[in-house]
Amino acid sequence: MMRHLHCREHHEVTTRVLQQAIDLATEPPSVAVLEPLGGGWVADEALGIAVYAALQCPEPENILKAFSLAVTHSGDSDSTGALCGNILGALHGEESLPPQLVFEVEGRGTILELADDFVYEFTRGHELHGEYGLYTRWTTRHPGW
Repeated sequence: MMRHLHCREHHEVTTRVLQQAIDLATEPPSVAVLEPLGGGWVADEALGIAVYAALQCPEPENILKAFSLAVTHSGDSDSTGALCGNILGALHGEESLPPQLVFEVEGRGTILELADDFVYEFTRGHELHGEYGLYTRWTTRHPGW
């Protein structure tokens, strides 16, 4: 990840915060350790906190611990928790999420449908659109208005 980040302009702040998160993750998990990363009020801080929490509790069976660590601070905890969930969800898949959390998600069916469609679009889009380009049943399903 860091190698890809260095290829982008204006990466310095994000690179610094991510490196801090990686370095801090070598210490025992603690909410106090999050302080140097900021409050999560801006994107790089929120990402740093989420990465720290995900690195501290990367195993699927510890996802709730990671979420707890990601949101137990005085800053923008909904953002840091959401980012941590995205990181661990991408790593382990939706099956690793605790059923008690998944069951409560409002609009879960729609979210799952959109996620599946997103994957299809970016992995098999040429088969979906065929010779007709973008104007197919896909645009009827997702009109974009």
